[in-house]
Amino acid sequence: WAWEFLTDSRWMGIDPARLTVSVFENDDEAAEIWHREIGLPSPRIARLGERDNFWPAGAPTDGPDGVCGPCSEIFFHPDNGPECEIWNLVFTQFNRSGDPPGNLTPLPAKNIDTGMGLERMAAVMQGVDTNFHIDILLPIVRCAADVCGIEYDATSEHGRRLRRIADHTRACVMAIHENVYPDKQKENYVVRRLLRRALLQGHEIGLRNPFLFQIVPSVCESMAEPYPDLRDTADRIAHVIRAEEENFLRTLDEGLARIEELFSAMQSSGAGIVDGRAAFDLYQEQGIPAEMFESLARDRGLEFDWAAFELARDQHALDSGSGQRGVMGDFGPIDAIRRDVKSTGFLGYACTRDNGTVRGLVEGENIVDALTVSDGQQMLVLDRTPFYAEAGGQVGDCGEIAGPEGRFIVNDTQKIGTVIVHYGRIVEGRLSIGQPVTVEVNATRRGGIERAHSATHILHWALRDLLGEHAQQRGSRVEDDQLRFDFSNLEPVTDERLASIERATLQRIQENCEVQSEILPLEDARRQGAMMLFGEKYPDPVRMVSIGEFSKELCGGTHVARSAEIGEFEIVSEEAVSAGTRRVVALTGDKARQHAAGTREQVRQVARLLGVGTSEMVHATSELVQHVKSLKKQLAAGRAEASGRAAPRTAVDSSTIDPADAPYAEVREVVRQLSRLLNVPDSDVAVRIESLQAEIESLKSDMTQLRTANILSADDLMRRAFDADGVAVIVSEVPGANVNAMRALIDQLRRKNSLIAVFLASIQGTEKIMLLAGLGRDVVSRGFSAGEWVKSVAPIVDGGGGGKPDMAQAGGKRPEKLNEALDAARQFMLTATAT
Repeated sequence: WAWEFLTDSRWMGIDPARLTVSVFENDDEAAEIWHREIGLPSPRIARLGERDNFWPAGAPTDGPDGVCGPCSEIFFHPDNGPECEIWNLVFTQFNRSGDPPGNLTPLPAKNIDTGMGLERMAAVMQGVDTNFHIDILLPIVRCAADVCGIEYDATSEHGRRLRRIADHTRACVMAIHENVYPDKQKENYVVRRLLRRALLQGHEIGLRNPFLFQIVPSVCESMAEPYPDLRDTADRIAHVIRAEEENFLRTLDEGLARIEELFSAMQSSGAGIVDGRAAFDLYQEQGIPAEMFESLARDRGLEFDWAAFELARDQHALDSGSGQRGVMGDFGPIDAIRRDVKSTGFLGYACTRDNGTVRGLVEGENIVDALTVSDGQQMLVLDRTPFYAEAGGQVGDCGEIAGPEGRFIVNDTQKIGTVIVHYGRIVEGRLSIGQPVTVEVNATRRGGIERAHSATHILHWALRDLLGEHAQQRGSRVEDDQLRFDFSNLEPVTDERLASIERATLQRIQENCEVQSEILPLEDARRQGAMMLFGEKYPDPVRMVSIGEFSKELCGGTHVARSAEIGEFEIVSEEAVSAGTRRVVALTGDKARQHAAGTREQVRQVARLLGVGTSEMVHATSELVQHVKSLKKQLAAGRAEASGRAAPRTAVDSSTIDPADAPYAEVREVVRQLSRLLNVPDSDVAVRIESLQAEIESLKSDMTQLRTANILSADDLMRRAFDADGVAVIVSEVPGANVNAMRALIDQLRRKNSLIAVFLASIQGTEKIMLLAGLGRDVVSRGFSAGEWVKSVAPIVDGGGGGKPDMAQAGGKRPEKLNEALDAARQFMLTATAT
């Protein structure tokens, strides 16, 4: 088939004389087919080793274990230039296990992985020497040259850099068009890495400002025939790319500076090989690709330790849980059960209660014939079940499985391959293999999940309708009357727009649209406009869920029968998840009603605490916050004076002020404003206001103490200073002063004299003493420490403490030792300054 496609005039029509092939050195079967059936003479059939013609390369000798097989390749020979591989066939026929010899076992089901590179074939057909010179890539390369301000010379190093810039930019444009934005994880990280590599190519050309975004229009125009909708998203794509460029450029110079430091250290030590582990650390922290590091090292005549770099990368992948630990997976107990059970029939679309038969039981890591009462996790597999296994964002069902001798409580349901696994434990009696059982899903919980899942589809429609087609799903979590929905959007959604999205979702819910599902061919679903998400792999046929005529999504989850069954719906938060991805959390049904009742209760409590109605709550709370700030400012300044404002009102009889009759939209908006003002969750608004009121009372008490302490002023203390080698030393009791007052006095004294050392003490009540030491900046610069000063004195009063060189404090339990402590403080500074 490969030969026919390449040579037949109905297809590529390439002259067979221009083609040669290669086979794995021991693959006589492939060589014989090329020679006998295709008719190629033996000199045009090359036999190559496992490094060239085996997949994975070198697998028989070096691994990894798992599926593998020999390759056969087809090469095109142009008039001028080297041969070009245009086709590859991989005969996946072995399972590798262990070291050679005898480590390749034939697979029970063999297959062939075959294909060609589309753009490489275009280069052959158009008679150009590289993919980058075909009709859809060369304009992008030339545009990159214009943007970079240089002429494109295909043979120069800058020419190679321009080709990399064009290639990476085009790949990123297509990905971002499909809402895969540059970020830290999975496919998003691939986009980030490609953009950074392209940006570094420009950096080596001499560019120091963002430039890739200017190539976006050329990519969109070049790809417009097969992808006409690129023109509609060009501005968004350019915005995303420019933001990523600006972000990376902020750290690039720092990264290059660290590379130069490494080079300088190597030069000093005479080392000739760049430490690969250090390069990986820089790659992790600054995003500097190893290839760039190697290029810079080569310019200095240095080698790059790729082995150490890859070792560090692999270790990081394993430590973070993302590394490859085995090609074939983990053959655990469920895998063994799967070989017998094959698959579990799912009944959950039609019912939540039915009968089944026990087919598999697992206790810990072991397959068993029976399960008995246990506190540990157990697993149960049936021939069929109405329990929905977690998938597509919908959580797994809970419920009960009961047999003639025992009862199993299901706390989660997962799917492993085609087998549905019930996780839980026996709480009564025993269950055995082969027993008939009654299987019953927690219908109340399932109902809440279905309400949230159907609401998720409607919310998705509303987001795309009001924000734009780009607002596509990036992830979801559907639970009992609660949903979390991630979607593509560059900016935060404004409160006004979020309210519009909520209203649109509610309106569709209240229309009581029919919710239908059907199994149909994938192409039919596509023609009907079903939402298909980038990166998702869909089976064929597929299950399409429709809500009215406005929402069609491919979905395997469970749903309500009509949209009105969702009942209440409320968006409770909107926030950033990552670059270009936002998250909405919403409630439905019972939880939405409970949340609304809780919101009203918050307002009732705030009314009781502040003595105001809903229209005045935000203003009154703001006054409360300002009053706290004013009192704290006075204490910090060491003065007690009138605040210039009346103290906020406190609690009143809530029976005269009840916001229960206010419209819910008004009540909710008040709570949200208070939440933002106080920087606490909605549910903590009343608690925070109550704590502010308590804080005011405490601050007032501190103010009273400060007024008492102000009898002894900073000037009074300054008159008590003695000289210790040029340092003005003050050691004194400050009766009635708290820590804030003493700190304020020290600050005043340090403003008067930078060459000063102050040690203050104050008895708090009958069983506590506070010590506070502060040094002026010129004293600290001499090497003295307030922390050491306090630490030396605190044990005398049976206490401890410490702090920074310029300010430190300690507490003690023996006020009667006050005078002894003050004497010790004086002696410490006299001794310290003398030495």
